[in-house]
Amino acid sequence: MEDMGKGIEFPVWAAQYSQRTNRSLAGARIAVPQHAAPDFAVQAAQWGMIVEAHTTSQTQTRENDDVAQTDSQSAPLYPTRTADIPDARALSGKDAIDYAQSHMPVLRALMSQLQETVNFKGIRIAVCLVLEPKTAVLLRALKSAGATVGVFADPSETDQRVADQLRREGIAVEADTRWTASETQAGALRLLDTIHPQIIIDDGASFARLAASARPHFLPDLIGVAEETTSGVRAFQAMQDAGALTFPVIAVNDSVLKTGFDNEHGTGETCVTTMQELLGASRFDGANVAVIGYGPVGRGFARRVRALGAHVTVSDTDPVAALRAVFDGFAALDINAAIATADIVVSATGVRHTLTVDHLRCMREGAALAVIGGIANEIALDDVPDFCHDNARNIRELHVPKGPTLTLLAEGDGVNYTAGGGNPIEIMDLSFAVQASAVARLLESRAADRPLTPGLHRLDAASDRRIAAIALSARGFAASRTVADNGYSWQLTRFADTH
Repeated sequence: MEDMGKGIEFPVWAAQYSQRTNRSLAGARIAVPQHAAPDFAVQAAQWGMIVEAHTTSQTQTRENDDVAQTDSQSAPLYPTRTADIPDARALSGKDAIDYAQSHMPVLRALMSQLQETVNFKGIRIAVCLVLEPKTAVLLRALKSAGATVGVFADPSETDQRVADQLRREGIAVEADTRWTASETQAGALRLLDTIHPQIIIDDGASFARLAASARPHFLPDLIGVAEETTSGVRAFQAMQDAGALTFPVIAVNDSVLKTGFDNEHGTGETCVTTMQELLGASRFDGANVAVIGYGPVGRGFARRVRALGAHVTVSDTDPVAALRAVFDGFAALDINAAIATADIVVSATGVRHTLTVDHLRCMREGAALAVIGGIANEIALDDVPDFCHDNARNIRELHVPKGPTLTLLAEGDGVNYTAGGGNPIEIMDLSFAVQASAVARLLESRAADRPLTPGLHRLDAASDRRIAAIALSARGFAASRTVADNGYSWQLTRFADTH
């Protein structure tokens, strides 16, 4: 517990609030109390919080009452002692899903709108995503709309209480934390055979590629795939380039509301707070941190740990991304130089073998190592002799051959969803609204007898604007309106009419 004589410190409070409630800090209002540390408001703002002046009434009604602050996305948070923050991780499966559902108004409102024009009834949808309470809310929404829904998840990505509850609710579930590798593959194939999907919602392109290779006779019935991740879109792009992509794929990941919010604010934030929980809330203060990959995830992570006092160095193979890091105030160096002096190294690329064994040999004894990008062997653990996963999901020693002993987090899997609760509820509310829009797009094209052609497709800007408008309204905000007479004309120039 924090020292109340010093006041509540932001790093301690943020880590505990994020991990216990799985609520988003970015975009949330916060009324900073008088008993907070002097730099609390500054750090909160650097994390993307909207800092408001606190009032006496807030002090009287909200102190030691953190439950009250979860009632509305538009109500300001009021920080209390971390011991007083309720822990949603202790809820039953049903209560955990209900809790997430109560804080996902965007998906709820969008599905209501979509069902006015889109018929989900009888559509067979197979979902391959991290299985936790927010995913369950998406599954419930699709089932409530009339779809036949089933879900598969890897053992390391399964919240067992959620899997058990969804089975009780009549959703086909193939997920178990106790499965071996062979049992996991058998479960994936069982879901394909059970659902015979017309639409696949995928994570990493794995499930759709399994269907194409192991159940090719199902493909004629496949309306399309909605892909959630950067690595998955990359895989489908490679298939398309090779002429092997025979079905339409909507790149959900390429939506601004996915990459710009889920990756930068969701993953960037929760990877920090999960690592704080594993390593200690003050672990980043004064630490040398190497961030490998400066896409949205790396950018969101780097900005937050800098606010906590870390000295951040960025490595990226793209000169444009490296230059962006420099203009964001970070040193940009080659990976070998960055990791040699780092106390903490994170991989944020979504690319296999970003960190090879030779890289690991260059690191400092005892340095912490984590993946915040999130594909198998982003750290080349498959090249480390005698290394085997044990699904511990927390911390273990990694003995590098002819190298140092490192502190490995979450078995080298994506740290926020294996050792933590995954992206915040409000962030996944946006991402799953984009997923629902992608499913609707596939169904609308089919209903109009204009099915999408095989290959990658992207949602239009109007889809993002529709979801964003709902999200703004839920928070008590709104976009501005244009003036009636300020329309664009190419004939207007800066030069005065002299005639």
